[in-house]
Amino acid sequence: MKNHPRKGGRRSVKQGRRNLRFSELVILYEDDAIVALNKPAGLPAVPVEGSDTPSAWSLLSAHLKLKRQRAFVVHRIDRFTSGVLLFAKTERDRDALVQQFIAHTPVRQYLAVVRGHLAAREGTLVHYFRREGMFQKLTTERGFQAARAELEYFVERRLRAASLVRVTLVTGLQNQIRVQFSAIGHPVIGDRKYHKPEALERRIARVALHAAHLQFIHSRSGDSVSVDCEIPHDFQTLLRALSPPQRPRR
Repeated sequence: MKNHPRKGGRRSVKQGRRNLRFSELVILYEDDAIVALNKPAGLPAVPVEGSDTPSAWSLLSAHLKLKRQRAFVVHRIDRFTSGVLLFAKTERDRDALVQQFIAHTPVRQYLAVVRGHLAAREGTLVHYFRREGMFQKLTTERGFQAARAELEYFVERRLRAASLVRVTLVTGLQNQIRVQFSAIGHPVIGDRKYHKPEALERRIARVALHAAHLQFIHSRSGDSVSVDCEIPHDFQTLLRALSPPQRPRR
């Protein structure tokens, strides 16, 4: 098996551009069984029904077809979230990897910029969701179709009226990080879906959420694979804008 880990996150990609080409994407890791991409914000993970907008899957599929290989979806991240996205090259590899995600065994870490300063530097959030259309609604543990949402967080940096947090998912529900931080009064900056006032945010044009780290067991070798993804330019720009001014050295 040939391994081709590649460093990513340095190549500029215009988000959501309709003529995006695969050559403009960054491969973070690739071997005979799997491919991990650095998905830019604005690019759907999979095709959007009724739209001809390119997706990470469609671009990868066209690329792998030239090598007589295929792409199979293992998991998804939100369209306006950037970062690590994993695909398999065979159905057998896909099935083995999907079972890990169902069991919540992969380590999935995100970086998020949230409003305000959290009371505790680290902690665990537990909520219960009920899916309503494209939204997750908060409910109770015994609520109808309630699904448990749990995450762990650590504040990496205090910013001006904001915080950079590293989030480790314990479960993996759609929009989970956005809903849970909004629920405790610290919405993710730019998340107008679950906190409408974020529509006024101008320093970043999307939700400030980045899939920074993914660790899982390889579907064939049984080895642990760890993939990291550098934060993109727009995320860095937001962090600089929110960083407190440095005190002059005496």
